[in-house]
Amino acid sequence: MTVKTQLGEKLKEGIASVLPIALIVAILCLTITPIPTDLMLSFIIGTAMLIIGLGLFTYGADNSMSLIGSHTGSKLTASRKLWLILFMSFLLGIIITIAEPDLQVLADNVPHIDTMVLIITVSLGVGFFLMLCMIRIFFKIQLRWILLFFYGVVFILAAFSDSNFLSVAFDSGGVTTGPMTVPFIMALGVGVSSIRSDKNAESDSFGLVALCSIGPILAVLILGFFYSGDIGAIAASTAENYANTVELGKSYLHAIPEYMHEVIMALAPIVVFFLLFQVFSLKLRRLPFIRIIIGLIFTYVGLVLFLTGVNVGFSSLGIVLGEALGTGWTRIILIPIAMLMGWFIVSAEPAVHVLTKQVEEISAGAVSEKAMRMSLSIAIAGAMGLSMLRVLTGLHIFWLLIPGYLVSLALSFFVPQMFTAIAFDSGGVASGPMTATFMLPFVTGVCQITGGNILTDAFGLVSLVAMMPLITIQIMGVVYVIKSRRTVEAPVEVFGDTDIIELWEVS
Repeated sequence: MTVKTQLGEKLKEGIASVLPIALIVAILCLTITPIPTDLMLSFIIGTAMLIIGLGLFTYGADNSMSLIGSHTGSKLTASRKLWLILFMSFLLGIIITIAEPDLQVLADNVPHIDTMVLIITVSLGVGFFLMLCMIRIFFKIQLRWILLFFYGVVFILAAFSDSNFLSVAFDSGGVTTGPMTVPFIMALGVGVSSIRSDKNAESDSFGLVALCSIGPILAVLILGFFYSGDIGAIAASTAENYANTVELGKSYLHAIPEYMHEVIMALAPIVVFFLLFQVFSLKLRRLPFIRIIIGLIFTYVGLVLFLTGVNVGFSSLGIVLGEALGTGWTRIILIPIAMLMGWFIVSAEPAVHVLTKQVEEISAGAVSEKAMRMSLSIAIAGAMGLSMLRVLTGLHIFWLLIPGYLVSLALSFFVPQMFTAIAFDSGGVASGPMTATFMLPFVTGVCQITGGNILTDAFGLVSLVAMMPLITIQIMGVVYVIKSRRTVEAPVEVFGDTDIIELWEVS
């Protein structure tokens, strides 16, 4: 496949990811929800930047992060040194998470924790649990027991944690597994699991995303016991007004250099690691090496455009739209609108494409891509509806998370291990760029106008998005188990050596 064709496909994915939400927003703004014209124009520009940025970024990530992850996994596997694999997994988990755009968007919108403190905390959590994933693969530990233990620890800590850190902690677990980390982590898992030759080796490559989602939750909950920050303004809660188009243009032009610097700092550890790895161990030939470097350049440019479009144009309209719909008679349609947006958001998330294709390949078609997407669409539509219900009623997040995870963990005993791993991986990848960049500001706007507590009511949306697929995918697994038990093979007629077989009767 040529570069032009690949890039064209990624841009189409970017359009599919952003355009449905943009159209829903445009219809609302042009019919029932009046929005300032300058803000709408800023949103249109931001949408275009988001589409182009997401397309360039995913193309770059496929040709850099996935390849680096695959080469690293293969090289580490060849060494057969457990200590080296664990150390490199920890290091790579940290540096790849720092560059995750979803995490940067969430960190910018958390008012009481310094952005860099939150990013480093979450990255350490991912690094530790990626190391734990390698231990699981090597020692063939069943995923359900690890999930039971660590989610038990999570909810024990959560019971004693500061309420201002609770929802942010669970949201952190969702946003870390985005378009940067998922391809890398899955490629690394497939590479390392190849060291085993048993029949479960390939299916054990699933579950890495699931476990890496737990690390940030624990890390942020622990942070809450030691860190005390001041409540400040939420970045997405303020929308600028522009007197004319020149002011609007300047806002974008001033933002681009800021995000260029941010992205350089985020990608620098990955680039340094790759160059050192290339010199001392990997020693790729010229063309593969140049391909990865070009991929990193595309990743950089795409990430700059993505973050600029999100922060200047996209998130601002999300919060204003939420405030507008949260007043008057339109409040009654908030839950259906949120569910509609949720349905379209997950159907085109880039990380979802990566997971569903790999699931269909490894399951040999037993779990089809179409069935996966339908289950995820139902799950995320439900999650968005529940999130909006929380904002409107002030329902504590524990009333949803505890029953949800209890059901999820209980289902793991009734479905094949692969379904459990796929389900928990799906929870991580479903909470992608659109959830953090638009739906969280949208819910924040509703929360502000209805007088709710943003930290306890609006935050938590990503955690529900990460939880619901755990239930729907495993229910699909239960249906699969029931159908497989009911399937009875047709009896095979045995013919003797002297029998005459009429071919038309056999057919």
